[in-house]
Amino acid sequence: MVRLTGARPVAARRWGCAAAAFLLLLLTVQAAQKADLSGDATAATINHSLTLLQRLQELLQNGNSSDSVLRVRTAASDEAKVFHTHQLLLSLQSEVFEGLLRNQSIITLHEPPETAALFEKFIRYLYCGGVSILLHQAIPMHQLASKYRVWGLQRGVADYMKTHLASESSQGHVVGWYHYAVRIGDAALQESCLQFLAWNLSAVLGSAEWASVSVELLLLLLERSDLVLHSELELYTAVEGWLGRRQPEDPVAERVLRAIRYPMIAPSQLFRLQAQSAVLARHYGAVQDLLFQAFQFHAASPLHFAKYFDVNCSMFLPRNYLAPSWGSQWVINNPARDDRSTSFQTQLGPSSHDAGKRVTWNVLFSPRWLPVSLRPVYSDSVSGAIQPVRIEDGRPRLVITPAMSSPDFAGVSFQKTVLVGVRQQGRVFVKHAYSFHQSSDEAADFLAHADLQKRTSEYLIDNSLHLHIIVKPVYHSLIKVKK
Repeated sequence: MVRLTGARPVAARRWGCAAAAFLLLLLTVQAAQKADLSGDATAATINHSLTLLQRLQELLQNGNSSDSVLRVRTAASDEAKVFHTHQLLLSLQSEVFEGLLRNQSIITLHEPPETAALFEKFIRYLYCGGVSILLHQAIPMHQLASKYRVWGLQRGVADYMKTHLASESSQGHVVGWYHYAVRIGDAALQESCLQFLAWNLSAVLGSAEWASVSVELLLLLLERSDLVLHSELELYTAVEGWLGRRQPEDPVAERVLRAIRYPMIAPSQLFRLQAQSAVLARHYGAVQDLLFQAFQFHAASPLHFAKYFDVNCSMFLPRNYLAPSWGSQWVINNPARDDRSTSFQTQLGPSSHDAGKRVTWNVLFSPRWLPVSLRPVYSDSVSGAIQPVRIEDGRPRLVITPAMSSPDFAGVSFQKTVLVGVRQQGRVFVKHAYSFHQSSDEAADFLAHADLQKRTSEYLIDNSLHLHIIVKPVYHSLIKVKK
């Protein structure tokens, strides 16, 4: 049994209530002082708030002037943790405690082991307004904040989770946080987790948390075209392992397998899967039509294939593949200095018919490009001076153009995606992605909020801008020929 005990004379109890009331009064007076003295040059603030917080911590630790007792029990133990607390302070932070303590001074709370283990931290937050947590403590702390309606703590923990998605952990945590966000209906946290998983899927596929992915989450991920991974074959291999471990019912397994984009896998690899994959052999009848269509796709020219099949669907749309045939990595050192340029080649399309065809792309990066409205012009005045232009008026710009045109481009347009790598919590991951189509050579919002002048910018890694440029061919259906 853990006790935070202390003497509880009547005089001390009165002092505790008075101290809490004094805290409220002090905060009100401080706000009023700021308003009254804001225009006075001689104004000064005398701030002893840290001393006050220390005394509030001592109140909780020693149980001085306590007027309420919380007994926290778990089903797994006969013992209870006992906290001697102060009704006014708990009621100020939580409407739940306000109701519970209205007509009684001793209450018993039943908590699961994971939240009971953090209850002391939780109570300390109610007294001092601050708490330190670790990755594995985020969900139980959020549960406590939600259960007792401590809204400030609830928002704080949710923000902590959104900003620590990239943190290193032995078992992984983003998948668990996503499932928790779904259970509690936190759409913002759910979307943050889903986007992180999509843009950093290769790292997730090789981690322990891949096995904990639910059927619903897996299907959501497989629907997305913005998944960032090495290849579709890498995705199939990970899905095969997931199916082998989870052993879902046949309808679920077949739905998962039909979400793989088989035309994005080379014929030689498809033949190998047919010969060696136990999962594919078991469910071959459910995906036979997709495999046959994939072989047809690779055998014919895309232009001819599009006459007979609808290629305006996800099955024929590449994801964000990191393999060299789809794009190139580009590290720009000191990106705030000068304009830079580079070029690279990609395969014309995923079809084996286009395997020998390459497209050369020219890329221009400018850290301080100015729109026409802000460019310097000569004045009509006598001095003929040029209007001053500040460096900060410019914005980063990335232009990607093909170095050639070709008849092979008929029926094909190109979607360009630029991934920006950032470092957070010691890990490098994708946090920003910009996509634009052939009709535009650049993304209008590229690094719109980035400050490349600062070495501490979250967009920079060791003062360098880490980009990965991906070009995805998008096929268009032509006039269909009657079969």
